[in-house]
Amino acid sequence: MRGFGAALARTLPSLEGAPLLLYLSGDLGAGKTTLARGLLAQLGAPGPVRSPTYTLVEWHALPALTVAHVDLYRLEDPHELEPLGLREAYAPHHLWIVEWPERSGEALPTADLHLDLSIEPAAHRMHAHGGTTRGMQWYADAVELVDVSH
Repeated sequence: MRGFGAALARTLPSLEGAPLLLYLSGDLGAGKTTLARGLLAQLGAPGPVRSPTYTLVEWHALPALTVAHVDLYRLEDPHELEPLGLREAYAPHHLWIVEWPERSGEALPTADLHLDLSIEPAAHRMHAHGGTTRGMQWYADAVELVDVSH
């Protein structure tokens, strides 16, 4: 998962005209935060990347973009999203990485790329669905860089 996150960072599409939204779903331990850490590390986030489980959002101001790493596991009501400042981060040069997006109900915008992660006896699995043409191309470009079959 960390390697695929790094591949997503290396194939990141332009954020000039609009933000890019990546949603990560899956059971506890499926690799959502690990993937996010790989992506953020490859983008140059300094130091260890903390999980936003308790803060709900961790902001990473990087030279070329701002990343909102969001974990909605503890969200009890979609109205709790408003104080997180995501509305203001729906702007060019912003990347959202949202874990547990299903906890938001219909409150979040449509993802560019939505990955559903699972653990099976032999390996972690990843299924890309929904999203936009830009997001699905991003996924295809990243898959070309790594062997996701293992």
